[in-house]
Amino acid sequence: MAGMENHLFNLKFAVKELERNSKKCEKEEKAEKLKTKKAIQKGNMEVARIHAENAIRQKSQSLNYLRMSARVDAVASRVQGALTTRKVTQSMGGVVKAMDAAMKSMNLEKISSLMDKFENQFEDLDVQSSYMDNTMSQKADCMVKPYLVALLLNLIPSLVGSCLIVYVEPMAKGSGIPAVKCFLNGIKVPRLIRLKTLVVKVIGVMCVALGGMWGGKEGPMIHAGSIVAAGISQGKSTTFNKDLGALNFFREDHEKRDFVSGGAAAGIAAAFGAPVGGLLFSLEEGASFWNQALTWRTFFGSMVSMFTLHSVLGAYHGHPGDLTYKGLLNFGKFDDLSYHILDIPVFVLMGIVGGLTGALFCQLNLRLFIFRKRYVNKNWKKVLEVLIVCATTVTISFLLILFTSDCKKIGLDPTDHLIQFGCNDGEFNAMAALWFQLLEGTVRSLFHDTPDVFNITTVVYFGICAYFLTLWTYGVHFSGGVLIPGLCTGAAWGRLVGLAVFHFFPNTNIGIYSLVGAASQLGGITRMTISLTIILVEATGSITFGLPLMICLMTAKWVGDFFSESIYDTQIELSGMPLLAWDPPPLSSNIYANNLMTHPVITFKTKETVENIVKTLKTYSHNGFPVIEYVQNNELDEGKPKCYLRGLILRSQLIVLLENKVFDGSLTNYWDSITMETFREDYPRYSSIDDIELLQNDLKLTIDLSRFMNPSPYIVQHTMSLPRIFKLFRAMGLRHIVVVNDSNEVAGIVTRKDLARYKVIRHMGKISVTELMFSSKMD
Repeated sequence: MAGMENHLFNLKFAVKELERNSKKCEKEEKAEKLKTKKAIQKGNMEVARIHAENAIRQKSQSLNYLRMSARVDAVASRVQGALTTRKVTQSMGGVVKAMDAAMKSMNLEKISSLMDKFENQFEDLDVQSSYMDNTMSQKADCMVKPYLVALLLNLIPSLVGSCLIVYVEPMAKGSGIPAVKCFLNGIKVPRLIRLKTLVVKVIGVMCVALGGMWGGKEGPMIHAGSIVAAGISQGKSTTFNKDLGALNFFREDHEKRDFVSGGAAAGIAAAFGAPVGGLLFSLEEGASFWNQALTWRTFFGSMVSMFTLHSVLGAYHGHPGDLTYKGLLNFGKFDDLSYHILDIPVFVLMGIVGGLTGALFCQLNLRLFIFRKRYVNKNWKKVLEVLIVCATTVTISFLLILFTSDCKKIGLDPTDHLIQFGCNDGEFNAMAALWFQLLEGTVRSLFHDTPDVFNITTVVYFGICAYFLTLWTYGVHFSGGVLIPGLCTGAAWGRLVGLAVFHFFPNTNIGIYSLVGAASQLGGITRMTISLTIILVEATGSITFGLPLMICLMTAKWVGDFFSESIYDTQIELSGMPLLAWDPPPLSSNIYANNLMTHPVITFKTKETVENIVKTLKTYSHNGFPVIEYVQNNELDEGKPKCYLRGLILRSQLIVLLENKVFDGSLTNYWDSITMETFREDYPRYSSIDDIELLQNDLKLTIDLSRFMNPSPYIVQHTMSLPRIFKLFRAMGLRHIVVVNDSNEVAGIVTRKDLARYKVIRHMGKISVTELMFSSKMD
C-alpha cells in the first residue's frame, strides 16, 4: 500500500509535467507561426510551408498533452478513491506501476494503451465508491458507542483533577517549573512547597494520565521532588503539627533553597533516568545561587533518587535487587545512532524549524494566557475549559482514526496492545496505536518503528494535532507539563524528515531524525540546551549522539530567542513575579541607588516601644526594617540629630519577640531564654501580627532591638550604580539592601522588586529596557 501511494504521488507529479509540456508546445507553436509569417514576407514559400507544418504539429502535441493530463488526473483521483476503500488488486497495482514508469519517459502512445487497460480494470470503481460510502457510514455508526464510552472515561478523571486544582490547591497547577524557578531565585511563593500541594499534584497527574490529556508527568515530578526535599530538610510538618526536633540547622531560607535544588534534580533523575541531566537542569533552569558544595550534594540526591527508583521497579517487575531498569520515561535502545558529516546541515535545519515552531508556540500561548486572564476568570469556567479540552482531544483522536484508515498487518506492532479499530482481521489501526497509549509510548513508537508502520498522512495529521493540542492544553488548570508533549510533537515531524531522507537513502535510520526533531521542538519551547542534551544522551544511552543534539538544541535556542522568550520565562513575566535575570540590564550604568531605592524607609530605633512595633507591623507588610540610632552633634550639625544605621531586623524576628514577650521590664525580661532555636521553631510559618495577644500594659514597654538585629547588614552608598547593586544582590541571594548617604544615614532601601522592574526585552535582534509592575501572587 505504501508503494501505491508513492506511485500515486508520481502520477500527480506527472500531471503537472504534462501541463508544463503542453505550455511548452504552445510557445513553440507561436514561435513557428512567427517564423512562417516572416518567411511569407520574404517570399520564401517553401520555408513558410515547413514552419507552418511545425506549428500544426506543435498544436497537435499540445492538445495531446492536455488530453493526457486530464486522463492521468482522473486516473489519479480514482486510484486515490480505491486506496481509501482498500480495493486495489495486485493486477491494478501492476498497471499503475507500469504507468508510473511510462510517465518518466513521457511516451504518450504507451501511456495511452496503459490508460485503456487501467480503465477496463476499473469499470467497477463507481460501485466501489458506493461501497466505500456505505462502509464509512457503518464504521461511523459502530464508533458512536466506543466514542461515548471513551468520552465519559476521560471526562470523569479530568473533572476530578481540575476541581482539585481550582478549588483545593491552585499552586498544583501545571508543571510547577516556573514557580520552582522563582523560589530558587529567592522569591517567596506562597503554598508552593506544602504537603497539600504535593498530594493534589500527585492525584492531578494521575487524573491527567487517565483523562488522556496532553500533559506530561515529568514536569510535575520536578515540583514534587522539590516539595519532598523541602519537607525533609525541615524535620517537621506544619500540616500535621508534628516536630521531630531534628535538622533544625536547615531551617533557613538559603538552606531550604539548596534542598529544593536537589529535589528538582532528583525529580528529573527519576523521570528520565538521568542523574547528571538532573544536576545540570537544576543548574541551568533552577538554582540562582550555586556553589561547589551544592554541586556534589545535588548529584548525591540524584544518585539516591535513581537507586530508589531502580529498586522499586525491580521489585515491581518481580526481580528484587535488579537495578538495570530505566527511568519512568524509557526511550528504548537505539541500535544504530551513527551519522555522517553530511547530516549536520540537516540537523541545523531541523534546529531552525524547532526554534521557529517553538517561538510560535510561546507567542500563541502568550495570547492564550492573556485570553484566560480576561475571560476564564471564574472557577467554574476554569473547570469547564479543562472539560472542553478533554472532549476535543477525544473527538479529534476518533475523527483521525475514522478518516485515515491506516491499517497494517499484525507483525509491525508499534504497541504491546494492538487495536483493530475498523480494520480487517489480522490488521491493526496505526493511527489508533499512536493515540491510545501514554505519550511516552507514542514517543517510543515514533523513535523506533520501521518506516512502513505509519503512513505519511498519518504522521502529518498526528503531528499537526499534537502541536495545537499541546499549545491549547498547556496553561489550563490541570497538573501536567510540556516536556513529553513537546518531545512527542517534535518526534512526529522529525520522523517525516527521516522518511524524506529514507526515500533517497534507503539505509537511513529514521529514528535519528525523529530524536533530533523531538530535541529541537522541546528546545525551541523551553530553550534548554546543556541539561536537555545530557538528559537525552542518558535516556538513549549513546554518548556518540551528543554532538547532533548539541547542534540542534543550540540552533533552536538561538532562533527561538531571536523571536521570543522561553515558555517558562513568558509565564513568569505574565505572573508578575520579580525574577532576577543572570545579568543586569544593559546600558543601566547611569542609574544609581538614589534613583532606584524606595524611600522614605520605615525604621525602628535601637530601643523601640512595643506599641510602635505592633502598629508598624499591622500597617506595613515589609519583611525587613533598618534599625537606627539618633545621635546629636551640636558642633557639626547645628543641633540637628543624625539617624545613623545600626543594623537590620526582620519581620519574623519581631513576631517571635512579641510572641515571647521579650520586653524591657521587671516581670517580662526573658532575654536568657531566647536562643537561635527560638527563632527556628516557627519557621517557615510565623504567626500573623493580628494573632498575637498583648495586654495594654505590654504596649507601653520597650524592646532592645540591638540584641537581636543583624549589626552588619549589606549596605551600599547612594552613588552606587545599578549593575553593581544587581551583581551583589544576585551573588549573595539578598532580599533587600540598605542605601546610606555619605554620613551613614539611612537614605532608602532596595528590594528585588526595585531591581526586577527593569526588564530586558530582546526581540528580532533589538534590545530594549522597560519598567514592569509586579503582583504579590502567582497564578
